[in-house]
Amino acid sequence: MTRLHKFVNLLGVAVPPTALIAAIVLLWHRAIGPRELILMMVLYFITGFGVTLGFHRMFTHRAFESSATLRAILAVLGSMAVEGSVITWVADHRKHHAFTDIDGDPHSPHLSGPGLSGALKGLWHAHIGWLFESVGQADRERFAPDLVKDPVLRMIDRLFFLWVALGLLIPFGVGWAIGGTLGAASTALLWAGLVRVFLLHHVTWSINSVCHFFGKRRFDIDDESTNVGWLAPFSFGEAWHHNHHAFPTSAFHGLRLWERITDPTGLLILMLEKCGLVWNVVRISPERQAAKLKAVASGASQAVSSGAIVSPAPSRLPQ
Repeated sequence: MTRLHKFVNLLGVAVPPTALIAAIVLLWHRAIGPRELILMMVLYFITGFGVTLGFHRMFTHRAFESSATLRAILAVLGSMAVEGSVITWVADHRKHHAFTDIDGDPHSPHLSGPGLSGALKGLWHAHIGWLFESVGQADRERFAPDLVKDPVLRMIDRLFFLWVALGLLIPFGVGWAIGGTLGAASTALLWAGLVRVFLLHHVTWSINSVCHFFGKRRFDIDDESTNVGWLAPFSFGEAWHHNHHAFPTSAFHGLRLWERITDPTGLLILMLEKCGLVWNVVRISPERQAAKLKAVASGASQAVSSGAIVSPAPSRLPQ
């Protein structure tokens, strides 16, 4: 992948959110104000953590345990992000880890051919195109049997469109309650509902595209995942993606000090652990990290075992 290809890919991901910020500035106090922006950010964080804390780190990778009540709450909040129902999301993501960047990966950007054309096709597929081609095709019984057996999660999964509607009705209702007019309710729905979903979608999809195209790598693993520091705060720490692929079951994607600071999901897990709301939190010892670093330095072809299966074979299901 040339620098030009990477630059073009970055533009495709970065320009829409930048344009949105410009629109907010231009429309301040006309189509958006402090009320709409604050409500948008609150719901962005709540539903975003539903995905990163709930769908990803707890349900997909079992990085910690929690009560049945918190599990249900996180499943509902993640559903309100409109990224798919909980069991479908988990099955797709576990399949991604089982076939990372090889045939079978639902959203790898590296399987669309060589050259600029292949790079652009790969970016499109990883960022958005896979939603029209391979989303939801992972066998739920194979990739998410533990969730399929959970009656509460099955019910939440079936009621996905109810949670989507709730995620839109809440800002509408809050806007009406605060502003007292249909116009205030509609503006709140626009920004805290639809625009919030747009922003969260593109941040999440950027993990699939940007974080498999360019960035930094330091562990010896058999895929193309990278760490992209500037994206980490917006993605609640998910952009420390290379770390995550090196140690999939880790509750913390930020492993170094400055990475941990920009891993809000990891910081939230620490807080919940101190409050006794989560337990059996998976941590990766410095020795296990150093072992993989040494494998890179020595040019070893096989990474030292991390407790998570990372070979390129289809058996790489997250544990």
